[in-house]
Amino acid sequence: MSRALPKYNKRRVGFIGGAAALALSGAVIAGSALAGESSGDGGDADARTLAGPGTISCPDVAPELPAIPASAQAEVDRNLGDLDKQIAEADQRLVDTVGQGGPDFVRNAILGPLEDKRVAAINRIATAIGRTAERPSGLDSLAACTLTE
Repeated sequence: MSRALPKYNKRRVGFIGGAAALALSGAVIAGSALAGESSGDGGDADARTLAGPGTISCPDVAPELPAIPASAQAEVDRNLGDLDKQIAEADQRLVDTVGQGGPDFVRNAILGPLEDKRVAAINRIATAIGRTAERPSGLDSLAACTLTE
């Protein structure tokens, strides 16, 4: 007599083992998803507030630009569009991360990287203009953004 399980018993053991693994992984996922939830007793000191996260406010670059040569117009327009897209992405990240991090989270995780991206885009604009005309100066001061409540 063979010591191996008959074929139908192997299937049954495999099926029950797979179902148990699936149930266990579902419990682990649910437990980790609920790990940060408060018990609802009102004692949670760091609960999210119902106030809105605010919005990102940045200086407008376009009115500060000198006359743009025709050869640079397309590149300048593309980079101005990038600046608007960067602000929209930062606003969305601000909404997505409400209640996360410490007191400097918004400055370090959202406003700082946004300023770096804006400096790069503004420098690309100045370089595009500077190829055929005088390169504008002082535009880097328009890179810093603030959080408005």
